[in-house]
Amino acid sequence: MLLPVVYQAMAQKAPATDAPKGPKHDQSIGITTGAQGFGAEYRYGLFSSLNLRAGFSYLPLSRDNVFKLHDLNSNNTVSAKFTGISLLADFTPFKGFGFLRIVGGASYLVQANGHVFVQPTDAYKYGDIALSQDQVGNLDMDVNWKGIAPYAGLGFVHAFPKKKFNINLDLGVYHLVAPTAQMTGTGLLAGNSSQSSTLQNNVSDIRWAPKVQLNFNFKL
Repeated sequence: MLLPVVYQAMAQKAPATDAPKGPKHDQSIGITTGAQGFGAEYRYGLFSSLNLRAGFSYLPLSRDNVFKLHDLNSNNTVSAKFTGISLLADFTPFKGFGFLRIVGGASYLVQANGHVFVQPTDAYKYGDIALSQDQVGNLDMDVNWKGIAPYAGLGFVHAFPKKKFNINLDLGVYHLVAPTAQMTGTGLLAGNSSQSSTLQNNVSDIRWAPKVQLNFNFKL
């Protein structure tokens, strides 16, 4: 008769066994700024040493009168527009050095254009004939790197905030697709349109884009 009572007492005093815990899936959102412009990211922790992030960036640049042309007074505008959607993975190789991450992935450059526009400001003499600005014409040069750009780099400072907010840094490089280039002229400058192949050869080796980016992260 004592056995049921003993078993019941032991069952009441036995501590409950906790169920095994899976990996902690940290999450954060961030605002980014750097060489690729400004943008936003979402970060998801798969394991303590591995997390994924998806984001986008936008870079609009425009500068006037960056260079001068010999024997031709002109205004020029150099501009660039880059829009990218990225998917990256951060791996922390050493548990004791959580501030150092190896980063890899790719970005799809929806828009990746460089453009140069040249417009004469004075009338131009062609022999004894005076030509107006419209008759002299304009010159456009376009370079395009649209496509998938693989990425490799390093990340510094912990991927996720320990509390609510942190700032970390990315340093790396993108490998761009082979660019396409075109030169188009109007008026007297229309003859430069035949130089598209020369422009193509001159920019063919521009395939690397450095990344220096600050990430302002907010833990979810």
